[in-house]
Amino acid sequence: MKHRTSAELKDFADVIDPQNLSKEKLLERWALALEKREGARLNTLREIEYKSKKQQSALRAEDSPLTVAFEDPVLRSAGLKNDTLGEASRFFGLSHWRLHEAVCGCLFGETVDAEVVAARVRRLSGRTGSFATFACVYAIAAALLAGTVLLHH
Repeated sequence: MKHRTSAELKDFADVIDPQNLSKEKLLERWALALEKREGARLNTLREIEYKSKKQQSALRAEDSPLTVAFEDPVLRSAGLKNDTLGEASRFFGLSHWRLHEAVCGCLFGETVDAEVVAARVRRLSGRTGSFATFACVYAIAAALLAGTVLLHH
């Protein structure tokens, strides 16, 4: 194998400098990594909304959308340290609630198509909250106010 400098590679390949990627570019990279898993079912994270902030931060699942992000060499070289919700929140600059939209089982069930998550990840770079997050929070609040038990899968 012949070693080349990044300047030499620029003549025939796209060279990515992970340190210069914006939040939007990092999210796009994650979405592309998910799309490469075409047809794959990924495990969701369970009951994010019922966990304390500390529990949320440590939350992870094998072969989840967060695992796909962590397996991407560009995202890892840009500083992604593991596949927990807390690390994804830090790395992508998103709240746990924003990530909830892409990875929680309450929205998809136990597994979700990689392409579905890719579309959600692309929306995460927007500045407005989604209807899905609002609906989930509203349902929890309504159940608590009504004094009913909210059954969760």
